[in-house]
Amino acid sequence: MLAPVIAAVDGSAESLAAAEWAAREAVRRNRPLKLVHVWNWHPRQDGEPATAAQRHLARRCLHRAEERIQRTCPGVGVEEEQVEGPATAALLRAAARADLLVLGSRGLSGFTGFVVGSVALGVVARAARPVVLVRADETATDEHVPAARGQDSARDSTRTPGRDVVLGLDLGDPCDEVIEFAFEAARLHHARLRVVHAWQQPSAIALGPGDIGLVQKPRRADEWLGFMTAVLQVWREKYPEADVVETVTEGRPQSVLVRAASGASLLVVGRRVTDRPAGPRTGPVAHAAIHHVGCPVAVVPHD
Repeated sequence: MLAPVIAAVDGSAESLAAAEWAAREAVRRNRPLKLVHVWNWHPRQDGEPATAAQRHLARRCLHRAEERIQRTCPGVGVEEEQVEGPATAALLRAAARADLLVLGSRGLSGFTGFVVGSVALGVVARAARPVVLVRADETATDEHVPAARGQDSARDSTRTPGRDVVLGLDLGDPCDEVIEFAFEAARLHHARLRVVHAWQQPSAIALGPGDIGLVQKPRRADEWLGFMTAVLQVWREKYPEADVVETVTEGRPQSVLVRAASGASLLVVGRRVTDRPAGPRTGPVAHAAIHHVGCPVAVVPHD
């Protein structure tokens, strides 16, 4: 059986948007769709059985999500599941058997960006499978290039090109899992793939013999662009119809990616799987992306 696309729902606006996005993604990937509700998110240490009220709330949350999916993606088959918390552990178990796990991002503040709860952060930092975070007001319209005047975008949605998929690529550690996810996402979304790498001019103190850091900026940018082209060549051959735009920009990766993702349908970033004593981390780039990027963000784990 194919691994499903799983969306976690709790009745909030962001989880409903995540469920709708997951339904569209399940159709694109030709995968089953499963909605998971975690009851008893913070159980006592001695355990606490689900009450009738909790189970009623769970059924209502799942029903609302399924109703929204049927309004926007009619005909999509939905499987539902209620699982016991704590939430982070329950969702990590769900992610382990998923093709993709979809979660919601809460709210938007002009000062701090999207609010990502501790549960979502814990799942992103530890999940063995890709996790996509979706904002509360995300709709199918946000995935497509605006329709031409006189064209019905809903009726012609299957032929409407998707907005760019953006891949934040670390050329110091280019990982196949992350690159492949982005190329496949662009194919599924009928979108152009924009690959972005941010570089910073090192100080003379940090340079060793043979480093290229002291060359002029245009030449250094050309060096990075040539390296990016070489890294992506095998993927261009695997996806010959892909429309790929390669960009290298001087600046902090966090800031460059937030700007690059403006107007995109999806941002793809990587997260290195580590066994550090301090515990799993999302890393500074993924952390900035999931807090400040407005479009859905896919965080792909890699070795």
